[in-house]
Amino acid sequence: MNFLRRRLSDSSFVANLPNGYMTDLQRPDSSTSSPASPAMERRHPQPLAASFSSPGSSLFSSFSSAMKQTSQAPLGPMESPGPSTPVVQRPRILLVIDDAHTDWAKYFHGKKVNGEIEIRVEQAEFSELNLAAYVTGGCMVDMQVVRNGTKVVRSFKPDFILVRQHAYSMALGEDYRSLVIGLQYGGLPAVNSLYSVYNFCSKPWVFSQLIKIFHSLGPEKFPLVEQTFFPNHKPMLTAPHFPVVVKLGHAHAGMGKIKVENQHDYQDITSMVAMAKTYATTEAFIDSKYDIRIQKIGSNYKAYMRTSISGNWKANTGSAMLEQVAMTERYRLWVDSCSEMFGGLDICAVKAVHSKDGRDYIIEVMDSSMPLIGEHLEEDKQLMADLVVSKMSQLPMPGGTAPSPLRPWTPQTKPAKPPGQAQLGPPLGQPQPRTPTQGGPRQAQSPQPPRSGSPSQQRLSPQGQQPLSPSSGSPQQQRSPGSPQLSRTSGGSSPNQVSKPGTTLTSQPRPPMQSRSTSQQGEESKKPAAPHPHLNKSQSLTNSLSTSDASQRGTPSEDEAKAETIRNLRKSFASLFSD
Repeated sequence: MNFLRRRLSDSSFVANLPNGYMTDLQRPDSSTSSPASPAMERRHPQPLAASFSSPGSSLFSSFSSAMKQTSQAPLGPMESPGPSTPVVQRPRILLVIDDAHTDWAKYFHGKKVNGEIEIRVEQAEFSELNLAAYVTGGCMVDMQVVRNGTKVVRSFKPDFILVRQHAYSMALGEDYRSLVIGLQYGGLPAVNSLYSVYNFCSKPWVFSQLIKIFHSLGPEKFPLVEQTFFPNHKPMLTAPHFPVVVKLGHAHAGMGKIKVENQHDYQDITSMVAMAKTYATTEAFIDSKYDIRIQKIGSNYKAYMRTSISGNWKANTGSAMLEQVAMTERYRLWVDSCSEMFGGLDICAVKAVHSKDGRDYIIEVMDSSMPLIGEHLEEDKQLMADLVVSKMSQLPMPGGTAPSPLRPWTPQTKPAKPPGQAQLGPPLGQPQPRTPTQGGPRQAQSPQPPRSGSPSQQRLSPQGQQPLSPSSGSPQQQRSPGSPQLSRTSGGSSPNQVSKPGTTLTSQPRPPMQSRSTSQQGEESKKPAAPHPHLNKSQSLTNSLSTSDASQRGTPSEDEAKAETIRNLRKSFASLFSD
């Protein structure tokens, strides 16, 4: 040390130094070195980055805030919106096909689909409707009705249909099966289903379904009346026994039924069938004590008994006494079996007669167009309304799966990064890619030694800025352990020179032109530098002193700084005295 002090105190040695050289060494926070001193460049790479970020602190803060706003931008639509007026969906249109004697709008008053969508009721008879059905456009219904002496013309697209009227009747000359086909063509849901409504337009066709149930359950559980079908008058020669009941075509409410007592009357009825040009059925006359009717509306069951007072063989003609009877398991089996035909009947009724000998005979089944009887008419209508609302709630929303108005729809995007990570760079804790310097080649993927004259690039870790060399066989690592350049390179990247008191380095990428990697500096150290006229061998000693000075000034880990200084001094002395 005495030698060094004498050497530094020598006036000739100090005079040979460049202008301002000692002044630069005495600056405690100097972040620049002489342009002609590559050793200073190698020893102070980290303070360069720190000094670069200090004058641009305002720029860094604005850049950080912009990165936070960018990272939080994808999460914006997912947040719940502020208080706003909920979107009111259009009401669902229910078309009720029934006569004007029942005002169905009052039974649906206050009812909503799924508890939030209003129901608008349009009521008309088959005779007051017309329509046009499309493949993709659904069904557009035209309605012309007379209300309180005023003709009302309206067009709409129904969402649901309640059928409470017969679509076909030969007695009244009413044939609206084409409207049923049009509604089915438009794909409209209904109670009962339009498929079953169309199948109920022929009573012998429905009776054929009863025959299937009869063969399935047997005569004891499902007693079906004996019946014969004739497609026209030609096979109607005689009946096996008399009296018989002849039914012509498809009619309702007791119309088209004739009781035949003998063969002569039977021949007369045959001529009438020929004139009607339709099919006919014959069944044995049953001297009944009363009629039985079992109805099912949804999951509600009722059974009624009707007794004729006027003495007419038709219990539904003239005066009759009606009373509700207990619902037995036998009756429940009948109506449940019939409700499974044609894909399912939500509303149906089974008619049977109880003979004077105590036997029951099932004669007919009715669909949703059945007339309501008894003291519970209002209750039955309310049950039908509740059934329709339930069926409408089970249907999908128009147009597929539409979003709820209270939950805004957001397109499916890539998962957003957490707010703590910036989107413009790699996340913290991962190495950041370094952009190559201008004019330099890109780093190769395979571990190859860099060419002479083109510095290889390294990836620096954000925390500690430790150089991560991609190639284990690089020329810098193949040097001898006693090389002073390698020692100074490792000392320049030590934590002692990275962090200063009060200085925090973030993961901000360095500017490629001002922050140079360690490997680049190592390559430059290989090239013979141009000799300076005022430099000699003692300059390396001066540089070593300045290195130890800088390491002692600015680190919290004092032990590593002292050890690094001692190593640098030893190697500098070895290289100085070896010459």
